[in-house]
Amino acid sequence: MASDLTLPDLVVLSLLRERPMHGYELNQELENRDASDWAGISRPQVYYSLKKLAASGHLNRAEGESKAGPERQVFRLSAAGRRALSAALAREEWAIQRPAPPFLTWLILSNNTQPEDRLRLIRRRREFLEEQLARERRTLGEILADTGVMVVAAAHVVRLVIRQWEVELAWLDEVEKDYVLDSPNAERGTRNAERNTGTL
Repeated sequence: MASDLTLPDLVVLSLLRERPMHGYELNQELENRDASDWAGISRPQVYYSLKKLAASGHLNRAEGESKAGPERQVFRLSAAGRRALSAALAREEWAIQRPAPPFLTWLILSNNTQPEDRLRLIRRRREFLEEQLARERRTLGEILADTGVMVVAAAHVVRLVIRQWEVELAWLDEVEKDYVLDSPNAERGTRNAERNTGTL
């Protein structure tokens, strides 16, 4: 059933919908597409999904292929796999999730750390975002120079990430102003945290 499919399963099905591949090719394709940025699927998960999806009838072994191991055994999407992939991607939950970004969770809890550590991590976040922003701009250029069925969607995703990084960088300037070491707000925030934890 479509509801039994995990995110790695869906990624594998989607790539095999483009063309038959074996496990090694799938992993190479995922690496080429920076899948760790948008799906977080690992090499072992690819092979696990191939075995699971083949057993469930979502995949067929490509005709003429030998019964090699999962690294070199070529799979193609079955009709059942196409239907299951389409049904899974039609679920409303894709549009209504709101995962909590780890940095925002940290910021909410950061009054419980030392002011200098809080400021250090805010500045480290800025450095990280600047590095990622430069990387995503390079990636966008590479995507636009490429061809394929995922190019349009990939370009939209990277453009969104670029805008999000740009907005967060501007927002970090405001955050840092409120948390500079000699800021009354920073001192007050620390004192409030100490009162709340009973250390004052």
